[in-house]
This record gives sequence, C-alpha cells and structure tokens, in this order.
Amino acid sequence: MLDISVLTWVVTIGFVLALLAVDLVLAAVRPHRVGFAEATAWSVFYILVAVGFGVWFALKYGGEAGTEYFAGYIVEKSLSVDNLFVFVIIMTTFAVPEKHQHKVLTFGIVLALVMRGAFIAVGATLLSLFTFMFLIFGLVLIFTAVQLFRHRDEDPDVENNVVVRVARRVLPTTEHYVDGRLVTKVDGRRMVTPLFVVLVAIGGVDLLFALDSIPAVFGVTEEPYVVFTANAFALLGLRALFFLVKGLLDRLVYLSSGLALILAFIGVKLILHWAHVDIDPAVPEIPTPVSLGVIIGILVVVTVASLIKSGRDPEAKAHPGSLRARDDDAD
Repeated sequence: MLDISVLTWVVTIGFVLALLAVDLVLAAVRPHRVGFAEATAWSVFYILVAVGFGVWFALKYGGEAGTEYFAGYIVEKSLSVDNLFVFVIIMTTFAVPEKHQHKVLTFGIVLALVMRGAFIAVGATLLSLFTFMFLIFGLVLIFTAVQLFRHRDEDPDVENNVVVRVARRVLPTTEHYVDGRLVTKVDGRRMVTPLFVVLVAIGGVDLLFALDSIPAVFGVTEEPYVVFTANAFALLGLRALFFLVKGLLDRLVYLSSGLALILAFIGVKLILHWAHVDIDPAVPEIPTPVSLGVIIGILVVVTVASLIKSGRDPEAKAHPGSLRARDDDAD
C-alpha cells in the first residue's frame, strides 16, 4: 500500500472541492446555454488537470502507481460516458430548460462524488479485512456485464424509477419550472419544483452507477487514494463532456457492449486475484499494464465500429443499456 499522507489527502480533496465550487458558482450566478466552444474548453481543461495529476502522481509514487491511476481513470471515464446517456434521457424526459442543465449536472456530480466517496471507504475497508470480497466484487461485475449485454439495446425506465416515484408521491411538486429554484411557495404552501425531482432522479442513477464503478476501479488498484482521484477527475469533466458530446452519443451504438466486455474482464481479473491470494499463488494474475491495454483496445474498437455502423446505417441509434428489462417490455 502507498504511504499517502494526511496532508496529501487534504490538499487533494480541497483541490477537487475548489473545482466543484467554481462549477457551482458559474451555474448559480450565470445560468445559460453552454455552447460548443465553452464545452470544448472546459473538457480540455479537465482532461489536462487529470493528466497533469497522473504525471505528478507517477513521478512521486512510481510508474506502477501512475499506471494504476491512468487505468482507473480510463475505466471511470468510459463508464461515465454511459452516465451521459442516462443524463440525456433524464433531461429529455423532464424537459429541463437548457439554461438550467448546467446546474442540474453540477449538483448531480456533487451527489455522485459524495456517494462514491462513501462506497470507496466501505469498499477499501471490506477488501482490507476480507480477501474474499475480491471474489464478491468480481462476481458482481460479471453479473452486471451479462445483464448490460442482454439489455444493451434498451434505455432505463426513468419515469418508473422507484426513487422518482416515491419523491413524486411524498413531495408536493409544482407543474412547471420556477426559474432555477428547487423549492418555492405556491399560495403560502412550500412545494418542490420539477428541478428537484430531476436531481432526485440523477441521484438515484448515480447510486446505481457507483455500485458498478467502484468495484470496477478496485479491479485495477487496491489503493483508496487512487480510486478516489480516478473517480473524482473522471466525474469533474462529466459536466463539460455532456454539453460537448450529447449530440454525438447516438452514434456510439456499440458502447454498451464494449462496457459489458470491460466489466466482465475486470470481474475475471478480480476473481483471479482472489484465487491467487486465497487458493494458490500459482494462479496467474493479470498485470495492470495488460489491463490498461485491454481496456483501451476495447474502447478503440467499440468507437471505430460504432462510427462505421452509424455511418452505414443512419437509423442505428445507441442506447445506454439497462440492468433489467423495462416494465412495458416485460408485460
């Protein structure tokens, strides 16, 4: 395990919070439609920040640690693109005005960071206490991969999400958006706005993605600090990436299949690691550089194949995939 000082943790978390604060201030003070040029600039900025951190981390803690960080970052970044599909569906389902989408995404990222931080702490503790958790995590990822591949051509049912249904049933909600407010008063009665329900929907989605992404990144590194930073920098760039590529997402027709392959591969890697530690040291493990190469290779093949497919068949449309069939499909 790496010797990460308390000061390093504090500075890193402070840096992440500072970047989040900038996003929150921009969203609250100047709500506006984010254009292509602005989204490109922010996307490049966050990628450079992530790469710059990775270079510093590799120089300070060694090439192996740096490779683990970049492998974890690429895994989380690729999974976050699937997040974007669901965000687009949520924005469309609830007809979120463009000028408020920036705020919704930023708050959604804050929720994701909080929940993933909690999962990282729990996951790291379990792995340090019980080595069989590598087997559990591996089986979870393989199950998720199978379900995602089975339902790769489906969209998640946002309207029937249990969290959204409960929020609408319990909380009095206005019919229309009220500027950028989450809560307002109507005839003296305090009510939430549809924007609040959208945040609830995104929070529920973030929770589901955290259940997959945290075991996935633990498959390439056991270092909680690396897991946290890989997640943080991947999520920080998600808001800008949404506005940059939301018009291109429909063309990534094989993305869900590719993500299923990546999750299955990492699941096998975790199971082999468990077998190597708990059963027999002769059981081979998959080195991190090999994992990094396989993940990048899958993403490249999936992207190229998707663009060729969508170019030949304009009717082909990408879907984020689902872990279960939609209720209307099951009937």
